[in-house]
Amino acid sequence: MANNSQLIHLKIVTPRGIFLEDDVSELVAPGKDGDFGVLIGHTPFISSVRPGILKIFKNDKPELYSLMNGFVMVDVDMVRIFTEIIERPDDIDLKRAERAKERAEKRLLEKREDTDLRRAEAALKRSIARIQISEAGFH
Repeated sequence: MANNSQLIHLKIVTPRGIFLEDDVSELVAPGKDGDFGVLIGHTPFISSVRPGILKIFKNDKPELYSLMNGFVMVDVDMVRIFTEIIERPDDIDLKRAERAKERAEKRLLEKREDTDLRRAEAALKRSIARIQISEAGFH
């Protein structure tokens, strides 16, 4: 188990307020250019985040969350994530996510002129993140 000098202070904020604030030993987030990991002492940076799985480690145990668009600010001993939506596996309706995925895939395949492709791609990414986290089995 990590001692306090090895912990990163994590704060996750949504438009509704603070979702989570805790000390963690590690986190892996879905960055714009790929997943990245953060440990105590990491070089500071700011990045946008894309829909995907956020994995945090508390007491050496992983916790998974479905993370949507936003951005992350990493400092030497603190990480702040600002996101539109973050969900626990228990909060996800798997059947609804699967239907949303099917609708988005259908829109993208049809390539109709009136289809907002960016919106359909974003919906697809969100539904995939929800399905992955729901099927991962971490609660």
